[in-house]
Amino acid sequence: MASLKLQIKLQAARVYGILDTTYLTFDAMTKVVEQLLQGGIDLLQLRAKHSTKEEIIAMGRAILPFTRAAGIPLLLNDYPDLVKIVGAQGAHVGQEDMSLQEARALVGEEAILGLSTHSLEQVQQSIAQQPDYIGFGPLFPTPTKPDAPSIGLTNIAAAQSMVDFPLFCIGGINLRTLPQVIDAGAHLVVMVSALLNDENRVELIPKIKKLLPQ
Repeated sequence: MASLKLQIKLQAARVYGILDTTYLTFDAMTKVVEQLLQGGIDLLQLRAKHSTKEEIIAMGRAILPFTRAAGIPLLLNDYPDLVKIVGAQGAHVGQEDMSLQEARALVGEEAILGLSTHSLEQVQQSIAQQPDYIGFGPLFPTPTKPDAPSIGLTNIAAAQSMVDFPLFCIGGINLRTLPQVIDAGAHLVVMVSALLNDENRVELIPKIKKLLPQ
């Protein structure tokens, strides 16, 4: 379980951004991070599926001064073993990665640890694993995970009723699809391409927050 300080930040988080290197070059990353933080992003994750560990460490260390100054947690996707090296505040792992118990041993007891889920069965299984939060999706087809079948909106409310930790909906969410996602019961969202492809991201984040349930 994450530290009380990080739990408080996590409980208050509503819009979670992912810095995905599919859309973002290393050179552009710090500028985008500054804009996301200025816009009011609540959590940031670095997802670099095709980068080396050395490159991820370099990117994480470049981002960290900005997120730390803003008081926003930085999480690393897939690499719990790099969290302490980078100085990040946690990690996110998928269903095919190491167990949450193994990941917790690497990130430490104080860090945030998140888990991807793609079905109600996986949401149910996550309860015993005790993540600090889960991602639920992908709701819609998304270029970031072309091989992952979308799960639709039907089970959002049911999934949320099963857990007492934050559940962030993810996958193809943008200003166009967001109203449908909210109508289906979502309270918290992850956005990737919607934030990274929009040059007006500073203004976009407050618009998203106004739409989300209070």
